[in-house]
Amino acid sequence: MDLLSIAGVVLGFIAILGGNFLEGGHVAGLFNAPALLIVVGGTLGAAMLHTPLPTFKHLFTILPWILRPPKTEMRATISNIVSWAKLARREGLLGLERLIRSAPDEFTSKSLQLLVDGNEPETIRNVLEVELIARENRDFQAAKILESMGGYAPTIGIIGAVMGLIHVMGNLADPSKLGPGIATAFVATIYGVGSANLLFLPMANKLKSTIGMLSQVRELLIEGIISVADGENPKTIELKLIGYLDAKEQAPIMRSIFNQSTR
Repeated sequence: MDLLSIAGVVLGFIAILGGNFLEGGHVAGLFNAPALLIVVGGTLGAAMLHTPLPTFKHLFTILPWILRPPKTEMRATISNIVSWAKLARREGLLGLERLIRSAPDEFTSKSLQLLVDGNEPETIRNVLEVELIARENRDFQAAKILESMGGYAPTIGIIGAVMGLIHVMGNLADPSKLGPGIATAFVATIYGVGSANLLFLPMANKLKSTIGMLSQVRELLIEGIISVADGENPKTIELKLIGYLDAKEQAPIMRSIFNQSTR
């Protein structure tokens, strides 16, 4: 569970509602069913219109990543690759065959299968890079739906406000209804701008960040698999792959490798 995402949503809404309360507003004044219907329905309809059905369906597949992002443990991946390299040196590439079924994901399983089948390193790279690019593009296109909703929502909120004002103008003969009517009309604008900046755009950016991290782990895996196929020394493979880690994560691994080499 990504607690930071939950905390961000909660803090955002508390700030808006709390500010409204401190200014003397009432929470009940911010709830308006017609405005909510206009903004949510209109935004969703616009997104559905411009999105192919497979991409729209895929959005719901990756949407849970906002709260439960897939594991992207680079250090664990590097450790696995180094252990594969050691096993391949002892038993040959066929020794890795028993690891295919227990692979943590489909991409890793396919990578090991290509390696065990004895394909040339360049062939393995080409096959895996095509899959990497295809997966990344499919995920990014789904995330862009939320980004587009963040663009549509404020405009549809304005449409809702104008519709409300049209209704208010029809009651000019009754001045007592003008103030509440105008206030209610602008609730649609709040819904549009608020949903875009508190939900849709942050969610889209969170998904893009997660997709980028997944792609980086897969790039690391490709480099590792190619290194194993080339028969490189496990220690050399480890030294090469830790370049994907930040400096703080590299330091303990470098110390461990240095200590092993000095024994």
